[in-house]
Amino acid sequence: MQKFIESLESKMGPIAMKLDGNRYITAIKDGFFGVMSLLIIGSIFLLLGNIPIGGYAEFMSSLLGSDWATYFTVPYDVTMNVMTVYVIIAMARSLSRTYKLDGIACISIVVVAFLILTPMLELKDGGLGIPVTNLGASGLFLGMIVAIAAVEIVRYIDKKGWKIKMPDSVPENVARSFSALIPALFVIIVFNLVRILFTLTPFGTVQAFIYHYLQVPLLYLGDTLPATLIVTIFEGVLWSFGIHGSNVVSGIMKPIWLALTADNAAAFSAGEAIPHIINFQFYANFMKVGGFGGTLGLAIILVFFAKSKQYKTLGKLAIGPGIFGINEPLIFGIPIVLNPIMMIPFILNPLILATVAYFAMSSGLVPLTNGTNIPWTTPPIIAGFLVSGWKGALLNVVQIGISILLYYPFFKSVDKIAVKNEKEQEKAEISNGGVNFNS
Repeated sequence: MQKFIESLESKMGPIAMKLDGNRYITAIKDGFFGVMSLLIIGSIFLLLGNIPIGGYAEFMSSLLGSDWATYFTVPYDVTMNVMTVYVIIAMARSLSRTYKLDGIACISIVVVAFLILTPMLELKDGGLGIPVTNLGASGLFLGMIVAIAAVEIVRYIDKKGWKIKMPDSVPENVARSFSALIPALFVIIVFNLVRILFTLTPFGTVQAFIYHYLQVPLLYLGDTLPATLIVTIFEGVLWSFGIHGSNVVSGIMKPIWLALTADNAAAFSAGEAIPHIINFQFYANFMKVGGFGGTLGLAIILVFFAKSKQYKTLGKLAIGPGIFGINEPLIFGIPIVLNPIMMIPFILNPLILATVAYFAMSSGLVPLTNGTNIPWTTPPIIAGFLVSGWKGALLNVVQIGISILLYYPFFKSVDKIAVKNEKEQEKAEISNGGVNFNS
């Protein structure tokens, strides 16, 4: 078994490290980390405008007037429904820092390139307008591709040294503006040519092409239980070898899951049927109950059922962070990492939790998640209530119970070994005339 673990670690480790260190995946992660606070705030306003309590809408209408909902929908629209703009700004900043380029210039160039390819509408007064939906989830994949491509063009031109250099006497901010002229010109020309070429195709726009051939298939795949389970196995295996699997997986899956979340939020806001079972809220609140591995149940076992002193103490230290989804004390304290016994329930548990939650929602027992982005540290039960109502909270309770039942027999084996080692240590200290500080 030990040889198998070492062999698997030697093969998986380098792959995971390359993925985690990939500059594009890092930029995507930075993009979504940067926008997450805005998405959470927007989701709070969405929730305030749609509190599922009888008579709430009538009360708010009598208090604030018939347009009361706009007090909450406008902050939601300018956060959730424009998230692609914020994501590509953060991505441009991340890539510019990686390549040591001018961050402000890269951000400006990326936004311009994205807007060039974004479909616009002719207004009645003869002007042009951009539908908000094109800046939200439907434009997400186009925005990420544009951000990477535009910065790469800037990087190429910078390496070639094609820039306007001003005398040293010119103020730095003015000189920087002129040095960005040639890269910006190239980017605008390239992306405008791309836009023109796509007007000659049946798709009409780049966004329609990417949405049809890339985004829709990826969203469809990301919304399936088998794909989610496969990704979860990969994440669990990485964690089991001490690699932050969630960081690796989030760089690939988070854009897909957040786009599905945005669809749910839009449907919830419009009072329509929620379309997707699996999305970021499903993953964060019904698969990671207490952190990846659903380890809140394990923390409860340590507190109430551990016989060894070391695990009883660890349980008291880990239960607090575990309630808020921080489970590194357990992963590295038991440890679960490179532990053949504890790795089994650690990988199996999120698969079981995902399956239970999926069928609970697909059968109609529990409402689908409403698209509310809540902080990842929101405790289970409260999290379930916020995204799926009281039935979601009850599902979290059931999941914690499942986690306790699954982890218990495996932990008992580890705990017995710890108790045996503690007794042997006490005997050795007594026989050597030492002092037992653990008694």
